[in-house]
Amino acid sequence: MASPSAAHAVQPLSLDRLKTACSTCGLRELCLPVGLSGEELDRLDNLIYLRKSIKKGTSIYRAGERFDALYAVRAGFFKTTVLLEDGRDQVTGFYMGGELLGMDGIGTEKHTCDAVALEDSEVCIIPFGRLEELSREMHNLQHHFHKVMSREIVRDHGVMMLLGSMRAEERLAAFLVNLSQRFLARGYSPSEFYLRMTREEIGSYLGLKLETVSRVFSRFQDEGMLSVQQKHVRIIDIPRLRALMGQRPC
Repeated sequence: MASPSAAHAVQPLSLDRLKTACSTCGLRELCLPVGLSGEELDRLDNLIYLRKSIKKGTSIYRAGERFDALYAVRAGFFKTTVLLEDGRDQVTGFYMGGELLGMDGIGTEKHTCDAVALEDSEVCIIPFGRLEELSREMHNLQHHFHKVMSREIVRDHGVMMLLGSMRAEERLAAFLVNLSQRFLARGYSPSEFYLRMTREEIGSYLGLKLETVSRVFSRFQDEGMLSVQQKHVRIIDIPRLRALMGQRPC
């Protein structure tokens, strides 16, 4: 398994290695604040000092490891997990392109979960100390990361709502609507996508048994809300999914 120290041994990006900088990255508007000047973007280009490819099943950090960087997902899909007392892994989140991993370590300077690639992926590594320095100098950047952290808090609250008050059908509907919205924000189809996670991982995240997840998927398909072929999902009736979840946060 890869660790931050191993990741930092990778050579920094260079033009010879076809570096894609923040200023030209297609996901820039998702993981960076808008309205930055050319000079400020140049400084951000220097902040993202290396890009790293992560193989499927490999972790970019593990619980208990020292926190020293954030990871912007440039391509691919990740899950975060924590180890329960009974030895099981509990999925705590899923992350796609344009989203940030690693904020769990800011408070204690140690990571509290594992971050594992669900497919071959690529991340930009952002040294947190340097990010703090730039944030103090660039108020737009500081405000943006406050918004990102707030969004994580809201997402955590949404998961608590899922686990605490929703029936199985509501939980899966909320999960699918949330994914749909996130794919749409990235310019992809909001109604047809490929699930990178397994049914078991979805169940772990939603607090449901594998059999329940499979049963609800089948019910949604039988009722004409979805078309499911293994991991390929096509949402046929998103208004019904939204109605099912009662427009609660997801």
